[in-house]
Amino acid sequence: MPTNLTPRFRIGHVLFIDVVGYSKLLVNDQTRVVRRLNELVQGTEQVRLASKKNKLLRVATGDGMALVFRDSPESPVRCALELSQALKKETPPIPIRMGIHSGLLNEVMDVNNRMNVTGAGINIAQRIMDCGDAGHILLSKHVAEDLEHDERWRPCLHDLGQCEVKHGLRVELVNLYNSEAGNPQLPEKIRRTRRKRVANSALVLSSAGILGLAVLGTSWFVTAHFQKPERCRIQARS
Repeated sequence: MPTNLTPRFRIGHVLFIDVVGYSKLLVNDQTRVVRRLNELVQGTEQVRLASKKNKLLRVATGDGMALVFRDSPESPVRCALELSQALKKETPPIPIRMGIHSGLLNEVMDVNNRMNVTGAGINIAQRIMDCGDAGHILLSKHVAEDLEHDERWRPCLHDLGQCEVKHGLRVELVNLYNSEAGNPQLPEKIRRTRRKRVANSALVLSSAGILGLAVLGTSWFVTAHFQKPERCRIQARS
């Protein structure tokens, strides 16, 4: 196998970002939004520090990007908070959502002879991001468990439970927010999942109730119509 095609396996800490509603924008607006988003990302302290240490890989995705940090699981989280704070000052606003996960990545050279990444780490980060709405910073449970041991992070972590994503995969989500960054609202996808779960539970209870009534009715009918009366054992006096 040629050297430039040999995969390199690493653990990466991924911040996946995309612009909500990007495909509905006019072409000129798409260009403007992506350019400004790139400027804001480049301006974050975490990107500058990781780039200086050669611990960052950037992958363009058309309507956003994936930032792969190779230093600490805190790096993508800090970057997301910085970016969220900066975006709140933008006029007009740029609606983005973010997903964060740490996992195994394959580093390969693409057709343009540039480094690219594939693998579960980046795929799951994207699936987690897809569960959010504008302003959300969603983490995998794996990342949240690493952070919750630090008392500084614990108040910012809010468990959302499971969410079903592509190919039926279920991921455990945690919403990251504080008074200055993130989105405290429940993601719409989670709302739909919970409404569906409640509706299914109500249907099961209703079906169980109907079945119970049917069993009771059948039991009464059998008892009333088919059970032989007991023979009277009291004899009349002669």
